[in-house]
Amino acid sequence: MANLKQKPLNGRYVPQKAILTAILAAGLFGICSPISKILLSDLAPTMMAALLYLGAGLGMGTVHFIRQIRQRQQLEARITRNELPWVIAMILLDVAAPIFLMLGLTLTPAATASLLNNFEIVATAAIAMIFFKEPLNNRMWLAIVLITLSCMVLSVEDYRSLALSSGSFFVLAACLCWGVENNCTRMLSIKDPLQTVIIKGFGSGTGALIIAMCAGEVNGSIPYILLALFLGFVSYGLSIYFYIAAQRELGAARTSVYYAAAPFIGVLISWIVLQEGLTQSFLVALLIMLAGTYFAITEKHTHAHAHEEGTHEHRHSHNDGHHTHVHGDHIIGEHTHEHAHEAITHSHTHTPEIHHQHTHQH
Repeated sequence: MANLKQKPLNGRYVPQKAILTAILAAGLFGICSPISKILLSDLAPTMMAALLYLGAGLGMGTVHFIRQIRQRQQLEARITRNELPWVIAMILLDVAAPIFLMLGLTLTPAATASLLNNFEIVATAAIAMIFFKEPLNNRMWLAIVLITLSCMVLSVEDYRSLALSSGSFFVLAACLCWGVENNCTRMLSIKDPLQTVIIKGFGSGTGALIIAMCAGEVNGSIPYILLALFLGFVSYGLSIYFYIAAQRELGAARTSVYYAAAPFIGVLISWIVLQEGLTQSFLVALLIMLAGTYFAITEKHTHAHAHEEGTHEHRHSHNDGHHTHVHGDHIIGEHTHEHAHEAITHSHTHTPEIHHQHTHQH
């Protein structure tokens, strides 16, 4: 590395915008559960799942069409044939996970399934660290443990009803699928998130609709179907869009930590809209959640690291210390094109986004 250029970046980097984006994604997804409770009175669960995904695809497709008309310059990089394996894996895992979850629900108590469902946070983090080389220090692992614990406290009201069974393995399999899917989505995060949501919505929605048809659960009145599609646009489409945008800077593990706020937001909405009372377990879980969030937000990952030469395409600007290439035309602000990075080494606080996927010495 003797030939690498030295370029220091001073100051502490706190990805506040990405954190707020992840929490916004959680808030939008948190809307889904309390409103779905109302819609499920007329729609079967598998049909509801299909409509939510299809609503995301239709809604974000409309947004994409409007953006294409109004936007003069292409700011986001499009998904290419190179990302096709990640796209296929994302769709298949999104279809498989609900199947495993439904099988688990038929074989295990609902309280146990709710408890085990929180394994998704740990699965996402572990897969991100082991297979995708995301660095997780002790502070971040403590945040993951605390936030997972808070979700477990929130999800189970009567711990005497817990009972492990063969169905538990199906629930864990569902969480594992979603954990892998979160990491597959992260590999697409530098591309246009709007395009990713559209593909995800139509792909997963079609798969869920086929399952609903096979199960004989295609039902529902027109008003409820339209409401479910709109809910899918808001709580799935917009939520996934912001989730992917947060992954671009935070990586899969850290985004899942902030996204875990979704059930808490769902409970608060149920309290306001459905007049459901706040339990003592909610307050305990909330305190644990806040403690975990504190450790996540105050994490500082700084060390000298090297960037190898490379070429890729994504949305970027020239004020971040990593994009120093020169344009023939004068360009100001964010834009996208294929560009090269020269070899460089420096030290600054960073997160495991696309430019910081280096290995670490422990």
